Amino acid sequence: MTDGFELVRAYLAAYAARDLAAIEPLLADAVTLRDWKIRVAGKAAALAETRRNFDAVSTLDIEVLALFARERGVAAELRIDVDGRDTLHVVDLFDLDASGRIAAIRAFIGRGDEDEAGT
Repeated sequence: MTDGFELVRAYLAAYAARDLAAIEPLLADAVTLRDWKIRVAGKAAALAETRRNFDAVSTLDIEVLALFARERGVAAELRIDVDGRDTLHVVDLFDLDASGRIAAIRAFIGRGDEDEAGT
């Protein structure tokens, strides 16, 4: 099985680069995606949703703040800058299948440590 941290880093790098072709082989056929707005199941639906996300932005910068191993998966604390104007603080839970592909991604949005004044 592929190292979970390596797999998640590869996925996040491809996502930041908006590289759907690099993401496709990392996903299991029955992958599910769930966040605070959507839930989709199956690789085709996941890739379509990812393409919609890419079409909605010009740039993505993903900073990995922390990675945590968990049974059959990885948790990633992320800071995502969208188009240089919006910052999201997210925790993604990645489930990995026996072949080392991503079987599920569940994303949870939070807030950063900065207060409203940005300090």
